[in-house]
Amino acid sequence: MKREETAETTAEEEAASSRPEEQNATQGTESSEAEAFKAEAEEYKRKWYSVTAEYENYRRRTALSKSQAYAEGRADVVKGLFPIADNLERALLSCAEENTRKGIEMVAKAFLKLLEEEKITVIDPLGKEFDAEKHEAIMAVAPEEGEASGLVKQVYLKGYEQNGKILRFAQVVVTK
Repeated sequence: MKREETAETTAEEEAASSRPEEQNATQGTESSEAEAFKAEAEEYKRKWYSVTAEYENYRRRTALSKSQAYAEGRADVVKGLFPIADNLERALLSCAEENTRKGIEMVAKAFLKLLEEEKITVIDPLGKEFDAEKHEAIMAVAPEEGEASGLVKQVYLKGYEQNGKILRFAQVVVTK
């Protein structure tokens, strides 16, 4: 029996001695799985931040694009009114009757108020130096005595700009 007891003892000792290894192996597997899950969670978190940032940028771009399109649409409508303003100015120059003149002036003032509300400024370069970025020369005339070359002598059509963007170039007559 001693042999059997010894054999049993040896088997128990081996089992006991192999259990910590199994436990260590199990703990090692569990910790490596935990690390893998943490790494995967971090990857998902990083992707979530990235997608969130991309969406936020997209939202800002579309909001900016919408507001620009809206402003450009409004500017296009006002551009259609420029020829009407030109005709009002011509009517004022040729109008002899006082009441009619006052009526035309009231309409012209309303138009100028509309331009002011839309932050559109009039380009009226009479007597100033010609600027190709704001003016369109439609004719050149010889300068009078003492007059410099390259000055705007006459404004045929006023120009208009909004926030630095030219809506219509001023058509001018320039000295040679």
